[in-house]
Amino acid sequence: MEENKMQDQINMINKKLDVILEEIELQRSHRREIEDLKDDLMRVGKDVYQTTVEELEGVAEHIQTGDILHLGKKLIRNVNNINGMFDQLESMNDLLKDVSPITREVAIDFMEKLDEIDRKGYFDFAREIIHAMDNVVDSFTVDDVRALGDNIVTILNTIKNLTQPDMLHAINNALTVYKKLDIEVDEKISYFTLIKRMNTPEMRRGVAFAIRFLKSMVERPKRESISKSNNEKNNQSN
Repeated sequence: MEENKMQDQINMINKKLDVILEEIELQRSHRREIEDLKDDLMRVGKDVYQTTVEELEGVAEHIQTGDILHLGKKLIRNVNNINGMFDQLESMNDLLKDVSPITREVAIDFMEKLDEIDRKGYFDFAREIIHAMDNVVDSFTVDDVRALGDNIVTILNTIKNLTQPDMLHAINNALTVYKKLDIEVDEKISYFTLIKRMNTPEMRRGVAFAIRFLKSMVERPKRESISKSNNEKNNQSN
């Protein structure tokens, strides 16, 4: 009986010793892993340190320890500003996310509008206008354009007068008569015949109109010159 009890105690002691030995072996394994990790970190640290030293040697002439310290202090003083800047960037990012669909729709509408304008021929029309302008530039000199600018008022007044309803009606009547005019002149007509035809009322009215027209054309510049001179005198007296 006592022998069995002693054997049980020995077995329990052996089990405890096995547990202790396993724990010791586990601790030894952890220690080896830590030592290996320490060695790896030491090698990496040495490489990082060596690389850092080599890189800093290239900027050693341009930077000093005080500069780094000053930069660190400035960063610390502006932590709130930096945080605010990041907040603004985040807000801008959110805004871009919200605006992106609208921008996409605007771009699509713009492209559709350009396609519609192209189909209507606006771009072709613009190209032809540019071609016409090239012809004008090739055909006229700077002096011609300057002369046109000096006389643009007279040209516009002439166009204005030509576009009056009564003038357009008269021009249209003249063109209509010219299109329907069918006159055959006898090659053997004599001066006596011409003088005889001058005595007709229609011919006399036509000659009188031509004379009055030519006379008005000659006298008009004189009247305008006198009127301009009088206006200048009045302006000077005022």
